[in-house]
Amino acid sequence: MADVEQIYEQYFQDVYLFALSLCRDRQLAEEITQETFVKAVKSIDQFKGQCKISVWLCQIAKNTYFKHMDKQKRLHLSDPPEKISEKMGGGSLSIEQGLIDKTEALRIHKLLHSLKEPYKEVFTLRVFGELSFLHIGEVFSKTESWARVTFHRARNMIQDLIREENQ
Repeated sequence: MADVEQIYEQYFQDVYLFALSLCRDRQLAEEITQETFVKAVKSIDQFKGQCKISVWLCQIAKNTYFKHMDKQKRLHLSDPPEKISEKMGGGSLSIEQGLIDKTEALRIHKLLHSLKEPYKEVFTLRVFGELSFLHIGEVFSKTESWARVTFHRARNMIQDLIREENQ
């Protein structure tokens, strides 16, 4: 049990900051971090040592976050206009802009979902998780330049899909 406690103490902050970078919500980041360590303890026998334990833990945290977001349906289009207005700073123009932004975001999420791996995940980690290319490379056990190239290819694929839709 001491090993589990030591791992928890050593990596809690890293996993928490990673989760916070994904969700930008302290309470949710804490929940994801706790769930990450619960899952890690349950599946510690699956850790083969092929990557750093921090990378393995962050991979679990990322998967936990995405499962949570799938349950929450990423975009809450059912929010009442007043709530959208509050988020956008008030005013009727903000409500309209909020709806346009949400519609466009949903469209981009759908296009992103149609991409194959690793493009989808690299793009998501870079744009929504705001991870550096170096960290993305570490998650995939690849180089920083691999992450850069993969991200730019994913971005180009999304731009091509948007152009196709607009024609």
